[in-house]
Amino acid sequence: MSKEPHFTHHSELSPVAVRDLRGADPVVLRAWRRQDAVGPAGPRPDGVGEARPDSARADRTEAAQRRERIAELTADLQRVKAEYDNYRKRVHRDRLAIREIAVVNVLTGLLPVLDVVEEARRRDDVSGAAAVISDVLEERLAALGLRAVGAAGELFDPHTHEAITYLASGAAREPLCTEVLRHGYQVGDHLLRPAQVVVTGPTPAA
Repeated sequence: MSKEPHFTHHSELSPVAVRDLRGADPVVLRAWRRQDAVGPAGPRPDGVGEARPDSARADRTEAAQRRERIAELTADLQRVKAEYDNYRKRVHRDRLAIREIAVVNVLTGLLPVLDVVEEARRRDDVSGAAAVISDVLEERLAALGLRAVGAAGELFDPHTHEAITYLASGAAREPLCTEVLRHGYQVGDHLLRPAQVVVTGPTPAA
């Protein structure tokens, strides 16, 4: 049985690459040879398809710059918030201080009125409408924080008491306020005036 000759179709033939190696650089020539040895899937000597180091370095630098900018903006925002909080607290303190000063000034001006009421009560000369007015006045002033200072039996305190008279007593072991001549008044930590008192205490040493 005779064998028929086999003819290869032209499309099945691998393309032939013709390179002119005349005058080629030895380095490039070696790279071409390595490429032929590795095959078409291997790395190309001209760097096509590979990540460029300069581009990757630029991307990292840009990302670092963005992170630094975000950190700067965050720090600025935190600083502005802290300054605003301090400003708000300072304004609140200033408002309270102004209110307290205004109350102190008003109550200081009303102390002579309280002295008249106190003296009238001491003489039992307050009755009827005058008694009602004095009670309402003291109630309103107490609502503003006014507090009387000085009472019989208290230990003498030079910060809140003013000794008008001192009575020596051999039986006394410490100075006591035995009589209040005029009440003192206080608003919060502000002493409007000290109480005038009679003090009884030990006999001073010779």
